Amino acid sequence: MAAAARAAATAPARAGRAAEDRLGLRPVHREGRELLEDVRRPALGARNRLLRVAHELLEVRLALHARVLVDGHAPSVLSASLERWNVPVLEGRVVRLEPLEPRHEDALWEASRDPRTWTWLSVLQPQTRDEWRAWVEQALAAAEDGTEIPLVTLCHEEVAGSTRFLALRPEHRSVEIGWTWLHPSFWSTGANVEAKLLQLTHAFDTWGCRRVELKTDALNERARRALEALGAAFEGIHRKHMLVRGGENRDSAWYSVTDDDWPAVRERLEKRLAVR
Repeated sequence: MAAAARAAATAPARAGRAAEDRLGLRPVHREGRELLEDVRRPALGARNRLLRVAHELLEVRLALHARVLVDGHAPSVLSASLERWNVPVLEGRVVRLEPLEPRHEDALWEASRDPRTWTWLSVLQPQTRDEWRAWVEQALAAAEDGTEIPLVTLCHEEVAGSTRFLALRPEHRSVEIGWTWLHPSFWSTGANVEAKLLQLTHAFDTWGCRRVELKTDALNERARRALEALGAAFEGIHRKHMLVRGGENRDSAWYSVTDDDWPAVRERLEKRLAVR
């Protein structure tokens, strides 16, 4: 009698497992097993509905479980609120970098008049004051939006050109230095070397960057030699990277300085400036 009673008591469970075998539902994830126990009896006769309901409930339960896990942990680096990067006046021995303002427009116009300055830049040289005003306004708009930080380069108090911080990614502690140009009279004077030192110092020592990117037209041998001379690591050529100057193809040569490289790069730049 006792054996018969135990067999009778376990018969529904065996029948349920047999039904699951016929439906192809075994083996299942433990979460799925719990759900199937909840819905087995009302759903045994409806194979498609059983599958659909079980899967939907499992998705809901796993989603809720994931939400609990997320809510139970500190925000990730990508979701944390980050302070907007900014740049004060950066001053060296002969070079000063100032955030671009409307008052710089006239002096920058004069510094930008030599066509050689624009040979490798991505846009054609502005030819009129209206075109130049549009260039300045675009740079100021990018600064207002927080996507770029344009700077004016002064050498011995004379406006010599401009440079920018681009591709601001504080969540990854990464930034690009680019849009750098100087009037040819300041080429090979050390102005660019000290400007790069000021920018790299701010990026690594103030912002705590892990990586600073630099890139140029792959055909711009002068700029590539300068980047290699400061100690940036060549990372390769991005073919057909950009359309520039009204439709020309540009392959871009990419370089970088990481926080691991920075002490040696700083020492190299400081030695070059000391010699000058």
